[in-house]
Amino acid sequence: MRKKGIFIIFEGPDRSGKSTQAKLLVKWLKEKKHKIILTREPGGTKLSEDIRKILLNPNGNISSLSELLLYEAARAQHTSDIILPALKKGKVVISDRFTLASVAYQGYGRKLPIKTVETLNQIATGGLKPDIIIILNIPDRIFNERERLAEKLSGADRMESASANFRKRVNKAYKILSDKPGTIKINAANSIEDIHAEIIKKIKRKRHVFK
Repeated sequence: MRKKGIFIIFEGPDRSGKSTQAKLLVKWLKEKKHKIILTREPGGTKLSEDIRKILLNPNGNISSLSELLLYEAARAQHTSDIILPALKKGKVVISDRFTLASVAYQGYGRKLPIKTVETLNQIATGGLKPDIIIILNIPDRIFNERERLAEKLSGADRMESASANFRKRVNKAYKILSDKPGTIKINAANSIEDIHAEIIKKIKRKRHVFK
């Protein structure tokens, strides 16, 4: 399928502020009269949302490989039912996470082979690539502060309550991934307003349609 729309991804570790920034970008684009769909992974469809509940259940006992395969199943349904049809209609699709999340969490975090993760990503999405990837990075000092604060809070899901070493591997993974060509690297330690302004500035450079 030849897509007419624009596919934008927000990535980053938990508590990086990506969901907040995704919503702010949606608001800005709507003011510019763009047709927008905001979605998330895992999620977006009934099946994918059901899988999300399984994956994030704090009482769940899921092996690393099973976890990856569940994420990919949710992604396949999400891609075919939500993302591709919207892009075909020329809409701007903004997703809170996509394939890089599996590279970071299941590849670097769970230590599954990166090649296996990338192959399954390719299969689940039919090779669909985002047009813009925005990665919010948290400096180590800020990351550690947010981790200590999170430990005092109740209600964490299964991924949020994973081991400290796992979460540090994920945070490091996003720093590595954000250095790859084509990504927009954002310092998530800045204020919400400054981050939003920087995102707008950088996506305007990427796509003239946003000017």
